[in-house]
Amino acid sequence: MAELSAVLGVPHNPLLWRTMNAQPVPDDLARTSDNFARFARGIADAGVDVLVVVGSDHLRQFGWANSPAFCIGKSERFACTFENEIRTFGLEPWEMAGDPELAGWLLGDAELQPDIDFAMSNEWVLDHSFTLPAKFMTPELHIPIVPIHTNANIPPIPRAERYASLGRYLRRRIESAPMERRVALIASGHLATEIGGPKQFLGGGSPDQIFDDDAVRWMAEGDIDAAVAGCTFERLAAAGNVTGQFLNFITALAAAGGPAALAECTPSRFANGPFFWWDV
Repeated sequence: MAELSAVLGVPHNPLLWRTMNAQPVPDDLARTSDNFARFARGIADAGVDVLVVVGSDHLRQFGWANSPAFCIGKSERFACTFENEIRTFGLEPWEMAGDPELAGWLLGDAELQPDIDFAMSNEWVLDHSFTLPAKFMTPELHIPIVPIHTNANIPPIPRAERYASLGRYLRRRIESAPMERRVALIASGHLATEIGGPKQFLGGGSPDQIFDDDAVRWMAEGDIDAAVAGCTFERLAAAGNVTGQFLNFITALAAAGGPAALAECTPSRFANGPFFWWDV
């Protein structure tokens, strides 16, 4: 049987890649770098052999013409990434192995399960929402990935309750999988963040520090009800135009089922970075 060995949440700001590759790491990003390294050790210590990454494609694989609420990638291999990310952020054209057997089980095997109606993709190029957490925490990209896209960017987006349902479903389905796997469930997203708007990157400050403080408290206290209630579309949009990707952390919180062992809002020159770890 499979085992859920770790549940965590991390940022995926692509600007971190170019800036944190500098040596030495800039002082204002040292804590961010240390947290990624700490989580990398946790994944290694847990003996994880597959990453289930819940992230939100940034209108590259899925766009205004076709963006499912929830989609699982079940390819044997995934190409990473897109030309604009290579050009703008210095990312590299990586490749990651998939786990189609586990992905198929999470989809529901022969029938979709009643909890979540997933779409699926056999051809998927992963963007930084998936590749950056994997690269920072498994630098050799030696652990297979099962990517799960959530539409947190293109209204109408799923309500917060649906992300909680997704988390509970993933834990139940992983732990009932008839295959030997040690799984890390990784949520990839933001705290309050604005891209291209008037509140973007305010000198290392948050566009909505009150939201960030609330968000960290929900995770630290394991308060799924408060997290769901506090993540209406209106509240998320007011905190920043891509803050909807915080919803992925509700998935992690629901899967973990309790308070985070570590819940941190890490300041940086860009925006506060979320780092959450649950001991499973």
